[in-house]
Amino acid sequence: MAQRILLDLLGFTGERGGTETYVRQISRRLSATLPGAELIALTNAASVDLVRSFFPGEVHPIQWVRKDRATWAAGEIFAVNRYASRLGADVIWSPANFGPVSRRTPLVLTFHDVVYRDWRGNLVESAIRSLAWWMMRRSAHVAEIVITGSEAAAAELVEYAGVDPGRLRIVPHGTADPQPPADAWAELEPLGITAQRPIVLSTGNRLPHKNFTGLLEAIATLEPGQRPLTVIPGAHGEDPLKQDVERLGLEADVILPGWITYPQLEALYAVATLYVCPSLTEGFGLPVIDAMRRGCRVLANDVSVLREVGGDAANYADAGDPAALGRAVLAVVATPRDEERIAEGVAWASKFTWDASADATARILDEAIVAAGARG
Repeated sequence: MAQRILLDLLGFTGERGGTETYVRQISRRLSATLPGAELIALTNAASVDLVRSFFPGEVHPIQWVRKDRATWAAGEIFAVNRYASRLGADVIWSPANFGPVSRRTPLVLTFHDVVYRDWRGNLVESAIRSLAWWMMRRSAHVAEIVITGSEAAAAELVEYAGVDPGRLRIVPHGTADPQPPADAWAELEPLGITAQRPIVLSTGNRLPHKNFTGLLEAIATLEPGQRPLTVIPGAHGEDPLKQDVERLGLEADVILPGWITYPQLEALYAVATLYVCPSLTEGFGLPVIDAMRRGCRVLANDVSVLREVGGDAANYADAGDPAALGRAVLAVVATPRDEERIAEGVAWASKFTWDASADATARILDEAIVAAGARG
C-alpha cells in the first residue's frame, strides 16, 4: 500500500516570507522524491486556492481555520491528528514550527528557530508569544524527528527548547536559480527606484529579530551625502518601519515598498550594490544565499548561524552597534566589486539546492514511518 503523507499547512497564508518559500520549494518536489506516495495537505479555508497552485496532491481545507493565529493554534491542537487518522496518514509533516501537541500519528516537525522565546511586546502579544512557544516545544517533544536548517539552530533547539539531539536532523535550505528580468529598472520604476545612487537591499517580515530598526539607525549614522538608497520590502499594509524612517530623518534615503512581486525582487537583487542581513538571530538565513547566488555582495550580522550560511564570501559586522554597521555598509559600498570574490559567493551559494533539501526531507519522512512501525 502506498504511503500517505499529510502536510500540515494550516498556517500557510502566502504572507510569511522565508518559511513559506521553504514549504513551497520542498512540497512541490516531494512527489518526485517519494515516488508512489500519496500526498495530502491540510490547509486553512482562506488559503485553499493558493496551496492548490503549488501542492502536488490532495488539498483538504478545515473550514473553521482561517489565517489568524488563534484558529491556526486551535486547529493544530484539536484537528490535525483527527484528520490524519480519518485520511489514513502514515506520517504528518509540519513544516512551519507548529504541529500537533499530542502523540498519535507519527510526526515530523520542522522547527526553524527559537525566535518566539524572546519575542517581547504588550500583554496580548506576550500571551500569544507564550502560547506559540509552548506549542512549538510541545510539538517538538511529541515529534518522531525534528528537522532544522543549520548547526547553529540545532544547538539553540537543544539548549532552549530541550529537543533531544538524537531526534534532530539538519537539512540546509536551498536557493533557486536567478531569474533576472530583461529590464530591471523598468520593473522597479513603479516603486520609485532609479539608478541615481548605490542601493542597499534588505528583505523580510517585520518581526523584531529581523532588526530593521538597527539597519535604519546604522544608515542614519552616515553623513547625508554618503548614504546609499536603502530599500526594505516585505511589509503588508502600513509599514511599522515608517515611524523609524521619520524619527531618523531618512525620508530621502529609504524606500519601503511593501510586499513586492517576484520579478521586482529579482530586479532588486540585480541592481543592488549590497544586500544587508541585520538579523539578530535566524534559523538559517535564506536571503543571504539567495543574494549571493545572484552575484550580490552580502553584509550580515556577525552571528554563528549567518557565518555558517554565508561562509567566507560574505562580509560581517556587529548589527547590534549602529555605528559599526554603518561603517561596514559604507566600506563595502565604497569598495569596487571584486569579481573573483563574487564568483566564490555564487559557487558557495549554488551548493545549497532545494532538490537536496527535498531528498533529505523525503528520507526523514521514511525514517519516521519505519521508526514508528518498529515501535508498534
